[in-house]
Amino acid sequence: MIYSDQNIFAKILKKEIPCEKILENNFILSFNDISPKAKIHVLVIPKSPYIDIYDFNKNASKEEIVGFWNGVNETIEKLQIVDNGFQLKVHKGETGGQEVFHFHVHILSND
Repeated sequence: MIYSDQNIFAKILKKEIPCEKILENNFILSFNDISPKAKIHVLVIPKSPYIDIYDFNKNASKEEIVGFWNGVNETIEKLQIVDNGFQLKVHKGETGGQEVFHFHVHILSND
């Protein structure tokens, strides 16, 4: 599969589609999911074009990988759900439930 810069997350990164931003830095953008499955449902996406977690883990630089996961932690801290708990979900491929083919992590909490 080839990355498409026409997916919704790519369009959000290009500011063609608005989002309810939680956090943005050099490596990530996190924002509220438009169809939440929990009280808190935030997506964290890398700013670089990776199709899925496998593509990200295989092809991202060490700096991007560390920056991404630090961004996930910063988002969790900003949401103030560190102590009360949360879920992280990642889907890979259509069979794995992935709907948007830009790597992303779901942060969910009913806190």
